[in-house]
Amino acid sequence: MAKLYFYYSSMNAGKSTTLLQSSFNYQERGMETMLFTAAVDDRYAPGIIRSRIGLEAAAETFDTATDIRAAVEAEQARRPLHCILVDEAQFLTRAQVFQLAAICDELNIPVLAYGLRTDFQANLFEGSAQLLALADSLVELKTICECGRKATMNLRVDSNGRPVRQGEQTEIGGNDRYVALCRRHFIERTR
Repeated sequence: MAKLYFYYSSMNAGKSTTLLQSSFNYQERGMETMLFTAAVDDRYAPGIIRSRIGLEAAAETFDTATDIRAAVEAEQARRPLHCILVDEAQFLTRAQVFQLAAICDELNIPVLAYGLRTDFQANLFEGSAQLLALADSLVELKTICECGRKATMNLRVDSNGRPVRQGEQTEIGGNDRYVALCRRHFIERTR
């Protein structure tokens, strides 16, 4: 029976790198994968999953209107699929996470979803909340705070490196906009 996996972490833990490595492992064994990434994340190019260390691959994009199960079924009609991999899974809707579960349960294809757990205000993203509720396996990918402790929080910063406490939940950025911190240092800087 196929499973739904949620690999979550703070920024800069290697989620995209791990996703690309997993896809490569399947392909190296002659198995077909289908990759998805959020359309809102256009830092590199639309439909590209790119890691900070330079690995990249083409992917289908999703937004809130995308029927992921229908896209998988259409692709599966063209070629056998052995694994579905989703980057930026925090941007999934509740309905899309249920579609991923159905891909596992009804199409018998494993799904590996990678994303942030919380936003810059320590709130769960919709997709992450639903994945935490439905996934068969939860895996925390770890990175470290500047103090050496495990980083679990995402601090948004302005162009001068000062903490940003208010704003839209989604603001695309990398090291220029976000710093991964342990809870203690996150709370100290957001008070």
